[in-house]
Amino acid sequence: MTPNPFLGVTLHAAGGLAAGSFYLPFKQVRNWAWESYWLVGGVCSWIIAPWILASLTTPDLLAVLRQTPPKTLAASYALGMAWGVGGLTFGLSMRYLGMSLGYALSLGFCAAFGTVIPPTVRGELPALIQRGSGLLTLGGVLVCLAGIAACGRAGVAKERELSAEAKRATIKEFNFVKGVWVAFFAGVMSACMAFAIAAGKPIADLAVAHGAAPLWQNTAVFVVILAGGFTTNFLWCVYLNARNHTGGDYLKTADTPILSNYLFSAAAGVTWYLQFMFYGMGTTQMGKYDFSSWTIHMAFIIVFSNLWGLMLKEWKGASRRTHRLVFVGILVLIASTLVVGGGNYLAAYGK
Repeated sequence: MTPNPFLGVTLHAAGGLAAGSFYLPFKQVRNWAWESYWLVGGVCSWIIAPWILASLTTPDLLAVLRQTPPKTLAASYALGMAWGVGGLTFGLSMRYLGMSLGYALSLGFCAAFGTVIPPTVRGELPALIQRGSGLLTLGGVLVCLAGIAACGRAGVAKERELSAEAKRATIKEFNFVKGVWVAFFAGVMSACMAFAIAAGKPIADLAVAHGAAPLWQNTAVFVVILAGGFTTNFLWCVYLNARNHTGGDYLKTADTPILSNYLFSAAAGVTWYLQFMFYGMGTTQMGKYDFSSWTIHMAFIIVFSNLWGLMLKEWKGASRRTHRLVFVGILVLIASTLVVGGGNYLAAYGK
């Protein structure tokens, strides 16, 4: 399949929109503990949606998984569990920092680790810096990190400018110090997704061999990776249900709109999964420097999450200077995706 980096960037933008928006339905859940709606959404995003899409796009999915070497399945699943820890703490960062700052800090760390480490481990970095396309792609990664830093700096400025009451008016559990530590840990662990996809490459190859279109080859991989992520989140949420005595949430009807809670949680879960559907498709289009997909994905997530944060008035009361810094960060992030896409485009022509 001939790479089409700009189509890849477009697909990553769609994935970023999904990832930057998935937490919105959770805001409509009423009288459920965080662990309850997170688990319901997780069942949809980590189990139901991946299996449905993989079954529709991969002929004889079960045969593909049976033929996959056990070592590949184990590595993909284990890295998925590690990524699941990141996903779990990522959800906590939303609670403590809100959508704008939570996304910016968590994904800033995630972009840095998930983009640079894989080509370094594979020994590809020296070759990258010897080609114009490689230098342009790496330059785009640096531009992306600069944009993330701008958004993060704006978040810090906002934290300093607003009173505790103003911050809690839009983010009920706002806690900057706790949120930063959670975001750091979430970003580092979430970067394991990039390694998990690389480890699952034999699954993708088998899917294509069984007749899956190259554009959809990663849907079978996500079945295994997200099963690992589900394991981690399931164990933690059930533990919290037991500790906090919130296991009754799933059946509680008194003063609880239980049907809408399930529907909104499911909507959040499916929206969350769509990010990786589009991410998996976009990666197939990026060509030789497909490692840069992670940077582009993170950039678009931060762009859309900050736009949602602005629309939801999470930045209300911040100074004009802080607002300008947010917008600059968003523009820099958008520019970085074009630079990275350009580098991948040149690589497709051997430059």
